[in-house]
This record gives sequence, structure tokens and C-alpha cells, in this order.
Amino acid sequence: MKKISILIIAIVTSLQINAQAKVGTIDIEYIISNMPQLEQVNLDVKAYSDDLENQLQVKVTKYKALIEVYQQNESSFTEDIKKLKQDEIIILEQDIQKFQKNGTTLVQIRQTELINPLYKLIGEAISVIASEEKFSQILTINNSIAYLDPNFDITLLTMTKMGIPIPKEE
Repeated sequence: MKKISILIIAIVTSLQINAQAKVGTIDIEYIISNMPQLEQVNLDVKAYSDDLENQLQVKVTKYKALIEVYQQNESSFTEDIKKLKQDEIIILEQDIQKFQKNGTTLVQIRQTELINPLYKLIGEAISVIASEEKFSQILTINNSIAYLDPNFDITLLTMTKMGIPIPKEE
């Protein structure tokens, strides 16, 4: 009976050891920074930013022209025309201020739209690797891990799976 109890304990212990979770880590930002597609994302974000800047310059040029016309012709305007021109200038000035305020946010939104497909590609590669390598959990490195066994870091494995060249360490 004692031998059976010891055997059962040994079997349960071995099953518990085998059933432990396999946890891996990944540095997603490192992968993103080495993806060739990131260059196109950056070019597209810059083009969008430049387009917004050009739109702003058109508004500013129009604003300056309205002010110049107003100042040159103010003495010949009737009170109704003055009020109309002043309102037009004020509305354009407010539009410019709103455009400047929202410009940064619009660029950030565009950048997020363009980079999300890259995160999706990484997510798909992680799913495949986690399944193939029998990981039960994958943690990102940026979550303040106190200890990391490099044997469980799948960053380079993911980059290889995705066909991203791994930079040489200097």
C-alpha cells in the first residue's frame, strides 16, 4: 500500500511538472524597428504631415491676404462691409488655430493607422510560434520583468519567421 501511495505521488508530481506553463517573452518594439515596412510607414507619415503643413500654409496665406485687403480698403468700407470682412478674418483665424491644434493629433492617428498592420503581422507570427513551440504565455519585454531567461525570448525567432533580417551586434 505504501508503495502504491509513493507511486501515485510520483506520478502526480511528474504530471504537475510537465503541466507547468511555458512562458516566453518578446520585444515587439525591437521587431517593429527592424521591419523593412517601417520605412514606408515613416515616409507615408511624413507625406501626410507635409500635406497638413501645406494646407496650413494655404490657410495662413489666405489669412494674410484678407488682412492686407482689409487694411488697404478699410477706409472705403461701409460699417456692414467692415463687419463682414472682420468676421471672415476671425473665422479664418479660428480655423487656423483649430487646424494647428489638431495637426499633431491627426498625424498621430495616421501613424497608428499605418503601423497597426505591422503589429498584426507580429501578432500572427507570435501565434504560430506559440503554437509550434508550445508556449502557454508570451509576455512583452517592456512590462518590467525582473528576471528573463534568454532561452524563452522569442524576439529573434519571430523576426526569422517573419523574414526580417536580424541586425549584427556590434
